[in-house]
Amino acid sequence: MKKPITLLLLAAAGVCGAGLYSCAKSDAKSDAPRGFDVANLDTTVSPGTDFYDYACGGWIKANPLKPEFSRFGTFDLLAERSREQVRELINSLTAQENPAGSNAQKIADLYSMGMDSLRLNEEGAAALKPGLDRIASANREELMELMATLPGVDAFFGTGVEADLKDSNKNVMYWSQSGLGLGDRDYYTEDTERNQTIREAYKTFLSTVARLAGMDEEAAARMVENTMAVETALASKQMTRVQLRDVAAGYNPIAVADLSAKYPNINLPAYFKAQGLEAEVDTVVVGQPEYYAAVNDMIGSMSEESLRDYLTAGYIASATPYLSDDFVNARFELSKVLSGVEEQQPRWKRALSVPNGMLGEALGELYVAKYFPASSKQKMTDLVENLRVALGQHIDSLTWMSDATKAKAREKLAAFTVKIGYPDKWRDYSALTIDPSKSYWENIQEAIIFNNRYNLSDYGKPVDRDRWYMSPQTVNAYYNPTTNEICFPAGILQAPYFNPDASDAENYGAIGVVIGHEMTHGFDDQGRQFDKDGNFADWWTEEDATAFESLADKLVAQFDEIEVLPGTHANGRLTLGENIADQGGLRVAYTAYHNALDGKEDTIVEGFNGDQRFYLSYANVWAGNIRDAEILQRTQTDPHSLGRWRVNASLRNLEPFFQAFGIKEGDKMYRPAEERVVIW
Repeated sequence: MKKPITLLLLAAAGVCGAGLYSCAKSDAKSDAPRGFDVANLDTTVSPGTDFYDYACGGWIKANPLKPEFSRFGTFDLLAERSREQVRELINSLTAQENPAGSNAQKIADLYSMGMDSLRLNEEGAAALKPGLDRIASANREELMELMATLPGVDAFFGTGVEADLKDSNKNVMYWSQSGLGLGDRDYYTEDTERNQTIREAYKTFLSTVARLAGMDEEAAARMVENTMAVETALASKQMTRVQLRDVAAGYNPIAVADLSAKYPNINLPAYFKAQGLEAEVDTVVVGQPEYYAAVNDMIGSMSEESLRDYLTAGYIASATPYLSDDFVNARFELSKVLSGVEEQQPRWKRALSVPNGMLGEALGELYVAKYFPASSKQKMTDLVENLRVALGQHIDSLTWMSDATKAKAREKLAAFTVKIGYPDKWRDYSALTIDPSKSYWENIQEAIIFNNRYNLSDYGKPVDRDRWYMSPQTVNAYYNPTTNEICFPAGILQAPYFNPDASDAENYGAIGVVIGHEMTHGFDDQGRQFDKDGNFADWWTEEDATAFESLADKLVAQFDEIEVLPGTHANGRLTLGENIADQGGLRVAYTAYHNALDGKEDTIVEGFNGDQRFYLSYANVWAGNIRDAEILQRTQTDPHSLGRWRVNASLRNLEPFFQAFGIKEGDKMYRPAEERVVIW
């Protein structure tokens, strides 16, 4: 099952305190991390030369990368804290007798199986045999059933149920490109030295796990060759990540009968039947019609041996994290090449990620009971409303937008649904069986099938607007355009971002910007194409849309100029939505902060006024160290700009920032007024 195509997630960081609920001022005492700390500064660097290094240099020097991380920053520090909290919860479950079939039993047993290295190493590849036998005996006609029922394998394409983009109250079936072991098409299609190295590492990985699974040298070599041939052919027909941002191009409802007649090798009725879908699917929204045609041709023309090898490779690769150490280590060797990470995460982190992901809300219910008081939810609610007021003020003051479009924008803003902390209704996991007498991989497959069926069960039903798309313990936030909602899980609402002992300047500069960021996603280059009800609809005048696109193009050009490493530039078009949201979040949070001051002067703290602490707190959200390989990987695949540029590039468009630090013409951080881009 593919991931939702309409859900715009961001790697955020945040937490709050706001003027409305009387946060303590700078003389408050707290052991919790703060958004502003002079120890984070590097005062050997001028703020006008490189604000990121000035604001974060001290933190960067004090937190060198550990071998297990390819990137580590304040956001990751918060994620580590959340992980430790979840570990404590799970350890308490494993130390007790849990009723059979309870969520506690499922969580504890799944974690314990992941921790049992002796059993995993003893079993080796045995758990793979039933799946490999099915693949080995399949003919071309049985391919659809295999593709539909092999857990964890998105061979050729992915399907899933989501809200209809043009009728946001109805769930429909989507079909989209997938099937690449390396994830991104550019690894196969762009013949750079780095991509060649990655492809060779991938082939080594496939060969290694094939031999571990019991293949002889000749069969393993053939599998690698056939898999690379299939995936390279698929990659050449797939859309780029930038092209995938075109919402209109990805919305192509087509009758299944028409697809079956024109593309007989993709037997969708058989595919959905094999998945156990009870309702008949009459129409599918095809994300990439040209790719659909290419897959049909490939399935029909490639040899059965090639197709079986491709499925075999995908099946083994999907199982490697849940088998013996030899398999896990083979995957890690590939990760080292992709991200530059030097050391594997400890087993407990890897084991914990399984129940944390597959039974996320079951763990979340325990998490919020211990770590997220009701008072925090109310405080966040107040802060969000402050930011909503500020964004409305920005909409009203826009010089490039007409009154007619402003009115529609205000309607959409007023219609935002806000989700904070945790869902009101918890998900039911009673139909999932976790049986410790079976292998770890068998149980993982059961969980994958359970979650796929959970998604498929929505087909043809009204959209559940109360559903959450992140678990409460997740350190992140999101905006979903089809439900016009912003969501802030409990995991992100911790210090240094959610700290009632911090000043308003710090809280608005940290979680306030994150909230403003998510709100602005509703009006970025993708979000602006959805109306207040979550429908893909044009509510703009033609002139206003042209003005927006002109400003967006200028922002793209600003980021395209950034050289992230010698010879490698940022991709302003890929990161456009996040860059718009970063800038919008900064501007809206700054306005909300000054609204909270209500004309009063903020206090001076260790020589820094409120505006300075606001911007320093924002920069500290993205403080971090990162390896060169990870920089290259994220620049190629991540719709978010790197942390350094989320700070420096965004701030260079903001006049209040220049005023706060006395940045003037001639300073590297300065950008002339006529070159600045302000959208929201």
